[in-house]
Amino acid sequence: MPTPRDAFEIPMRGLTASSIDVFSPPRSVIADMIMVQFISMIVTFMALLLFKGQDLSSTDVSLALIGVMGASLMLSTLYSRLTR
Repeated sequence: MPTPRDAFEIPMRGLTASSIDVFSPPRSVIADMIMVQFISMIVTFMALLLFKGQDLSSTDVSLALIGVMGASLMLSTLYSRLTR
């Protein structure tokens, strides 16, 4: 039979469990978030080069290409470590 104390403890257990899930996600979720950031960097730099490449200086184009290559390298490194 439920007691008055259970009326307080049961919702607090749910709140505790959900806050633990939010503030300490599983390792795979963190890796997925990092991979999404690298993919968005690649897409952003490629869109910059595609749509504004003719207006950019050679220095800006070089920096965008370095950004694409760096993000690709980091993404492939992270992916290779996840697949081991």
